[in-house]
Amino acid sequence: MTMLQQKIPATVITGFLGAGKTTIIRNMLMNAGGKKIALIINEFGDLGVDGDVLKGCGADNCTEDDIIELTNGCICCTVADDFIPTMQRLLERDVKPDHIVIETSGLALPQPLVAAFNWPDIRTRVTVDGVITVVDSAAVAAGRFADDHDKVDAARAADEGLDHDSPLEELFEDQLTCADLIILNKTDLLDAEGIARVRAEVVERIHRKPALIEARNGDVPALVLLGIGAGTEDDIDNRKSHHELEHEALHESGEAHDHHHDHDEFESFVMKLGAIADPSGFVDRLKSVIEAHDVLRLKGFIDVPGKPMRLVIQAVGSRIDTYFDRPWAPGEKRGTRLVVIGLHDWDFGAVVEAVEKAA
Repeated sequence: MTMLQQKIPATVITGFLGAGKTTIIRNMLMNAGGKKIALIINEFGDLGVDGDVLKGCGADNCTEDDIIELTNGCICCTVADDFIPTMQRLLERDVKPDHIVIETSGLALPQPLVAAFNWPDIRTRVTVDGVITVVDSAAVAAGRFADDHDKVDAARAADEGLDHDSPLEELFEDQLTCADLIILNKTDLLDAEGIARVRAEVVERIHRKPALIEARNGDVPALVLLGIGAGTEDDIDNRKSHHELEHEALHESGEAHDHHHDHDEFESFVMKLGAIADPSGFVDRLKSVIEAHDVLRLKGFIDVPGKPMRLVIQAVGSRIDTYFDRPWAPGEKRGTRLVVIGLHDWDFGAVVEAVEKAA
């Protein structure tokens, strides 16, 4: 009698734009204890920045074959077209991974992705070890997702037709709702009182009680991230998103409704610039651009003349981090390439002009 093949565990890592998912995964790959990990990255925008950053991490798991990028849109909207075929090809390999890690885009709802693991051809071979939601503690402490209930109630009383729902808040709550583990990242930017407020804010927004830990600079042991053993695909009905709950309520009321998740409130574009001789000055000027044009996220690579390595830039609001990640490869075309993400109603031309002037 042959033994049944053990299912391959898969970890879904989600979180809002700039929460620190890539840094956490990079640290995990470099400390995976010999596990062969396949990584699926869902990038928002046309430039695979996160994939290139991870491929430059220097660990055995950071190879071209083990890192797969899906750049055709949010994974929660392209499950059938992109994710499932990718998983099937991964499972057909002669040497299968010990663990699969999926980094969603900052705009993804994790629920549809987790539900996809119940696809017949996948369910028998893979299980969701856990959903990990990474929280930008500093952003939450600054009130980026906080509700002012008094103002909302006053506005509702003044205008019954006011749409006061925030899609960013709903997305944040949906990512928390689906989690088996919540990482309060970037706690090094807060004092003890600030961390306590963030913890209370997060707990208040979810009815489930997932594990919750604090992290500095994305430093979380791989043993904490891998081996949760949640089997999340079997519990997806207890983790419904706002859209699913609204759809169910409308269905029960008999009201016809075609509700789907989209990202029309966000836009992204790629900018290609030349070499930046003064990267420190560029970063300082970018802070003003980000503040003036409400840029949610900016990330990419800078070509610094005379430097043999690429300079990675990661910006969330006015916080900008830079570091050299790897040498430019022989024959690789040097240049500065940035992905800029913001709300749909921004002035596209003005943002492009401002970034070009900053360079």
